[in-house]
Amino acid sequence: MAITLRKGERINIGLSQISVGLGWNPNEGTGFAFDLDASAIMVGAGRLIPAEEFFVFYGNTASPDGALTHSGDDPTGGNSDGGDDEIISVNLNQVDPRVTEILFVVTIHEAIQRRQNFGQVRDAYIRIVDESTKTEIAKYELYEDFSIETGIEFGRLYKKDVNWKFEASGIGYREDLAYFLGKHFKGEIIK
Repeated sequence: MAITLRKGERINIGLSQISVGLGWNPNEGTGFAFDLDASAIMVGAGRLIPAEEFFVFYGNTASPDGALTHSGDDPTGGNSDGGDDEIISVNLNQVDPRVTEILFVVTIHEAIQRRQNFGQVRDAYIRIVDESTKTEIAKYELYEDFSIETGIEFGRLYKKDVNWKFEASGIGYREDLAYFLGKHFKGEIIK
């Protein structure tokens, strides 16, 4: 049976191949589609990305070590028929040794221009699935905690000793995807 996580709760992963799925239902009548984007930021020392390619999102769908693969962009949240709208597959055995933490961030594409925020999104969640059995291990649901935010660090995988753990972080920001890259990458961004 899957664990329903609350903000700040942690679990041991105990698996090497998992997927992190994002799902949501758009609110009707807002004038624009809600395009939520799942991203993974692989960080190491100083909570910095070793190289820009370790920022996995719809524009860079695979990490250079082969550990993360993004399913691609779902611009409406309506393509899954009740399942995950975007999925990041994770093979923890392949994670680059410089990476000690993987942050899972969800942002609203063009939130400022469309005047959108997470207070207008229904049933948003991330969940962890055991890839070998396709069984849901844990789920973290976004309720009414974020009424004005446009970007959320939903959760993070982090390495403690030799084991990977997951924490439901639930930290909201009024920022876009570029903010998260800038926060964790101090090199020159290649355009």
